[in-house]
Amino acid sequence: MSSISKRPLNRVRLSSLRQHLVTAIFGSSLLIPYFAIQPVQAQTAEFCQLSLAAAQTKENFRLSALKGNQEAKKRYQELIKKHAQELQKCRSRTWPNVQAIWLRLYPCDIKAGAIDQIMDRMVNRGYNQIYLEVFYDGRVLLPASANPTVWPAVVRQKGAEKVDLLSIAIQKGRQRGLKVYSWLYTTNFGYNYALRRDREGAIARNGKGQTSLYVVDNRSQVFIDPYNEQAKRDYYRMVQEIVRRRPDGLLFDYVRYPRQAGTDSLATTVADLWLYTEATQVALFRRAQNNKGLEMIRRFLTKGYITAGDITDVDKLYPQEGEPMWQGRIIPPQQKSLLAPTVRQPILQMDLWLLAVAHSMQGIVDFVSLATQPAKQARIPSGVVFFPEGNQTVGQGYDSRLQPWDRFPSSLQWHPMSYATCGNVSCIVQQVQRVLSTAKPSTQVIPALAGTWGASVSNRPPLEAQMRALRPFGNKIKGVSHFAYSWQYPQDDSDRKLCR
Repeated sequence: MSSISKRPLNRVRLSSLRQHLVTAIFGSSLLIPYFAIQPVQAQTAEFCQLSLAAAQTKENFRLSALKGNQEAKKRYQELIKKHAQELQKCRSRTWPNVQAIWLRLYPCDIKAGAIDQIMDRMVNRGYNQIYLEVFYDGRVLLPASANPTVWPAVVRQKGAEKVDLLSIAIQKGRQRGLKVYSWLYTTNFGYNYALRRDREGAIARNGKGQTSLYVVDNRSQVFIDPYNEQAKRDYYRMVQEIVRRRPDGLLFDYVRYPRQAGTDSLATTVADLWLYTEATQVALFRRAQNNKGLEMIRRFLTKGYITAGDITDVDKLYPQEGEPMWQGRIIPPQQKSLLAPTVRQPILQMDLWLLAVAHSMQGIVDFVSLATQPAKQARIPSGVVFFPEGNQTVGQGYDSRLQPWDRFPSSLQWHPMSYATCGNVSCIVQQVQRVLSTAKPSTQVIPALAGTWGASVSNRPPLEAQMRALRPFGNKIKGVSHFAYSWQYPQDDSDRKLCR
């Protein structure tokens, strides 16, 4: 793992950073409009949704089967199989071929029939993939009795230590023709991790002495130093356990640094960056290619800037060396150390700033590479979840999330969270277009949309309006996901969360 943190910052990457800085009737009568969502705005078969009658018939059989009715159980299983086949047939010839939903399970979902009901609802609404949250808020969806990670299990009730909700959800999803992906937080390890005294050095820290607990309203968010070896080992072990359950894929979310508010939403000085932990600084110092370069990096980190006097001092310390050098730094012929320190100062300071930003971003890219290894070895696909604006620049400042999604490999699925709000679909389409214009043709781009069917919510149009707006990109986009189950079934989500 340690070799990953030494990955070089080459000329191409830094030059790229500079640029960013500046700049239907189907084969079954069941696949008919789903009128249960909004009577005044019925859905059409273009979304592969089941009719209200078909959905209710299946639900009645499920409830009777729970009471021990064997005939109902048989009929229920027959309908599950039948609907799975119809869904597969419909999605294979309907855009998008993949329609996914984001889902969180709760401890109370261990009760009989709970997951069956959730999975049935998703089939009824035309979904053929589930993105199941397995690591969030510092908890992991593993059985309490078989959890070798440093995080507590989601289910911790007495008598339920062996319940494996992840394996159960995968099995019940596949029964219904659903692919079940595991969805994980990445560099956000959760508050439970911050409580461990033996992990204090793994928590990211900026130049103001702050951890993410000081800059994010949600105290469940604790971001780690992506260069820290202990954090890498902890996360890698957890991903290995998830992969052992053989999900159909893994999705890595929170692949970034904390999102800050107000003027802090833009990182403009080195103190704004999460560079002030031992592992990150050791890795940064290793990027120096001569003594002058190392000394300049140290001074820049300490003070946040360098002066002409610093340049003079460093020249005297190492008179046998030329310009200060570090990975990725290219010196134009006319910019040799013959230039006066006052002329070299702004050039060196900008190059040090670019190095600091590049090093921060490289930590995220390297952590993704590490996190996806277990899935890659098991031949399970992986994807990265990101904000289309997470890598933007304003002048010489960067979005505080420092999310270098444009540098994620095309071998991973890209899941841009296209959550823009402007009262219509235009801003959502713009976000998706921005990602498509950056992605290589071979990249699977699967936009995540936020909303509900049949109604606007939080200044976002209904899902069907958003879907139709993306339909013209059908040659590039084969899949779309919807955030989230909790938005579509808020009462059920609340009841399950509170065990009502």
